Amino acid sequence: MKTFLVTLGNKKKGKLTEDLLHRHIDHLKHLKQNGSLLMCGPFVDESGAMMIFRCHSSNKVKTLVSKDPFIVEQYYGTYNVAEFLDANEENNWLLDAPQTKGNL
Repeated sequence: MKTFLVTLGNKKKGKLTEDLLHRHIDHLKHLKQNGSLLMCGPFVDESGAMMIFRCHSSNKVKTLVSKDPFIVEQYYGTYNVAEFLDANEENNWLLDAPQTKGNL
């Protein structure tokens, strides 16, 4: 499994309805229950939001995000998907990763 950061942007302030919010939350709950969504939330400055996924491919992430009511209803006008390397104890904080060694 790979790890992906999704950033959501171009928020349509003043366009959020209670119905849209509940449909979005139901979508997030489903993603969390199936193990795809690790965490998510809005930026404090209200400029956008982020989601972190564990999936096999960026295409799968794009499919999941494109079904989010916030995207379908264009509450967020744009999103970007980027794969990243999850540095942690299990992989020695990426000390032995080719990307790390290639930058030394």
